[in-house]
Amino acid sequence: MIHIYFGSGKGKTTAATGLAVRAKGAGMNVVVAQFLKAMPSAEIVSLGKLGISVLRGDLPLYFSPDYTAEDIRKVTDEHNKLFARAVSFAQPNTLIVLDELLDAYALGYIDREAVLSYLKNLPENIEVILTGHSAAEEILSLADYISEIIAHRHPFDKGVQARRGIEF
Repeated sequence: MIHIYFGSGKGKTTAATGLAVRAKGAGMNVVVAQFLKAMPSAEIVSLGKLGISVLRGDLPLYFSPDYTAEDIRKVTDEHNKLFARAVSFAQPNTLIVLDELLDAYALGYIDREAVLSYLKNLPENIEVILTGHSAAEEILSLADYISEIIAHRHPFDKGVQARRGIEF
């Protein structure tokens, strides 16, 4: 089944991480792949201690408006490799978290056809979570669960910087 957590609010990665921990506790195989993350988030340490595989690219995979065409090609190649590695973990009773994949998809930083093909042909007994700020209609139409997380208030709006252990 396909789960989508998207929107402007805080908690998309947190919700996906919580489900990853729950699934691992229930004996499922779990892998987390992080797209468009410039630095590791604090949950990586805890997930590793629980035996959850966390995959990240070899390059800083964040978005920059200053990217050249060559930068975009490198980031896209890295995301395509990361996606292939993540889905290669799929076996019965597996949860795959594709954190921020929705944003990589929206930016064109991943092979959209490969993502859609995988989701359309998702093997049985595989759960996939996709997170990001926006979700394309073609992905939403495939989802079994859709949760939109809306920001009504956030300390960032008052100039408070992201805090380790809370926002990352």
